[in-house]
Amino acid sequence: MANQSSPGGFLLLGFSEHPGLERILFVVVLTSYLLTLVGNTLIILLSVQDPRLHSPMYFFLSNLFFLDLCFTTSSIPQMLVNLWGPKTISFLGCSVQLFIFLFLGTTECILLTVMAFNHYVAICQSLHYTTIIHPRLCWQLASRAWVISLLESVVGTPPTLHLPFCPHRQVDDFVCEVLALIRLSCGNTTYDEIQMAVASILILVLPLSLILVSYCAIAWVVLRINSTKGWRKTFGTCSSHLAMVTLLYSSVIAVYLQSQNSYARKRGKFFGLFYAVGTPALNSLIYTLRNKEVKRAFMRLLGKDRDTRGS
Repeated sequence: MANQSSPGGFLLLGFSEHPGLERILFVVVLTSYLLTLVGNTLIILLSVQDPRLHSPMYFFLSNLFFLDLCFTTSSIPQMLVNLWGPKTISFLGCSVQLFIFLFLGTTECILLTVMAFNHYVAICQSLHYTTIIHPRLCWQLASRAWVISLLESVVGTPPTLHLPFCPHRQVDDFVCEVLALIRLSCGNTTYDEIQMAVASILILVLPLSLILVSYCAIAWVVLRINSTKGWRKTFGTCSSHLAMVTLLYSSVIAVYLQSQNSYARKRGKFFGLFYAVGTPALNSLIYTLRNKEVKRAFMRLLGKDRDTRGS
């Protein structure tokens, strides 16, 4: 029982057998983190400051990018320390990291589902959009996403932390996440694996199903549009969100739906690293580089606004 509550900490192995690779990863992770900080802060600032971005889409987007800032800041500084030097993390630090991963990971899935619903109403119920997606509903949906995720994390974190961990306490990953800690256990993990399977259905499968249903309805409406301009407008509205959904779910599926052989686990670590580091950076790049409204708002912030109505 001592292993269950010992504050002795853990070793985050990462790719300790390849120190040269870890030096390269240090530069990649640091660069991605800086891009996330700059890109996400910029979009949040623009969404707050620019009246033309005071819309439900950018309200939910600001929530999502604030979430990404918290998510990366909870793991990447510790990850950079471990890639360059000592690989230890305290039991408290690992507990906090696990709690935040569950909390913010769940919130991200729910927010992406809410954004898909927003796109569905905007395209399929356009005449009633302002009456359906009103500011009060936006606040209610966002607050419930955060509260539900918080409760899920409060329930899901303690069982994992109370596992009978093996004496070596070597976590075969870059961060303290559920699957890596379950693998560290030397006891029976059946309950935890069942709990993780149920949580995966509620957190991943159900939101993804709702997103797919929303986009099937959108596709049905789009197929009936004869206007090329209408097609382009719909694609412009949905493409960035679809890219974010694809990045998130492809990374998570690659991490959690893998075999237990050593090659698959190393590949899973790469995908887990991409989920924690690459996905937030790419999300901000998608909106700062591709979204015309964001680029125009940035030009207005710099005082270089031009009349872009026809552009």
